[in-house]
Amino acid sequence: MSVRPGIAEIEEARARLAGTARTTPVYESDSIGRLAGRSVLLKAENLQRTGAFKIRGAYNTIAQLSEQERRAGVVTASAGNHGQAVAWAARQTGIPATIVVPETAPLSKIEAARAYGARVELAGEDYDEALAVARDLEQTTGATFVHAFDDPRVIAGQGTLGLELVEQLPPGPATVVVPVGGGGLVSGIAIALAARRPELRVVGVQAAACAPLAGVEPTGATIADGIAVKHPGELTRPIVDELIDELVVVDDEEISQALVLLLERAKLVVEGAGAAPVAALVSGRVSGDGPACAVLAGGNVDATTLNSVIRHGLTSSGRHLVVSLSIPDRPGQLARVVGLIAEQRANVLSIEHHREGRRLGVLETEAELTLETRGEEHSQVVIRGLAEAGYTVRRLR
Repeated sequence: MSVRPGIAEIEEARARLAGTARTTPVYESDSIGRLAGRSVLLKAENLQRTGAFKIRGAYNTIAQLSEQERRAGVVTASAGNHGQAVAWAARQTGIPATIVVPETAPLSKIEAARAYGARVELAGEDYDEALAVARDLEQTTGATFVHAFDDPRVIAGQGTLGLELVEQLPPGPATVVVPVGGGGLVSGIAIALAARRPELRVVGVQAAACAPLAGVEPTGATIADGIAVKHPGELTRPIVDELIDELVVVDDEEISQALVLLLERAKLVVEGAGAAPVAALVSGRVSGDGPACAVLAGGNVDATTLNSVIRHGLTSSGRHLVVSLSIPDRPGQLARVVGLIAEQRANVLSIEHHREGRRLGVLETEAELTLETRGEEHSQVVIRGLAEAGYTVRRLR
């Protein structure tokens, strides 16, 4: 099935999804808006059923299967969110589902798919390798393959989010910023907006480690695993080329800072892919200065990843400072250093004290300190204070 969906198919999908997909809210964020230098709205799709927008496309597809197809069941490949959505939709319609996920997929997403009753197979290092295994299962089992993005039924389902934005965004021109992996979500939104609100610009965001639509060769893993797709769809690529006004790229540091920002300022838990639009706005990558709506596409981040991302985000924004300094190996010297830090109103989170194996002088010791500060400017004040007290300070992070 390769026919491009139109607004009629998206309207039909909306009717099909009534009572199944939630109409997620749009919030205005003054604090994020100040950082972005423009009015910023947040489309909280992280509050969607199964924690991401994927339920829209998955259910719209599965609900249209024939009786024969339902008996054979469904199979899919997913980095996590699409798999959960297919598992949930299959359970709701009473059909068997097999989900193939990369071995690197977050544990929380794997366990969620299993909890919805699906059989989960781990295969490959990334989405493309998992996709190859799922396609083999399609051939050997006769199950219907539910593509994560390159299917008109999936695109039409994702387009229902665009119909919600048509009604939720205030009148007048604005920019809608959407994370882009395979292109299903941004394609569906763009089709809906072009038909119902053509004055709205659509901007796509990709992660720097995997941005094929921006002409960037994949370079490795990214915290935005939900959009780490190396090869856009044959169906979605032309839609993106035609209807997307701008495509921008953000790196993992910017994404992690945006994730922490959303957690602190908006009280919203968002995964890396979902935070990418906010990263693009705060970093100034999105052109223009009018109102912008960031689509927070998903919130399925496991506790271990969230902990690591929060630490990284705090460090990259200057709020966690890690320094190393040599001090005389005499009683009271470490206490003096801690006292100087307290005078600068910084908080000591941890201290590692080394007396050997570090190319130190006979009467020297090394202290590695992790400090909590109020930001980069405060971090610089702390470093200057230690240097003025006679210490040679080496910043580690």
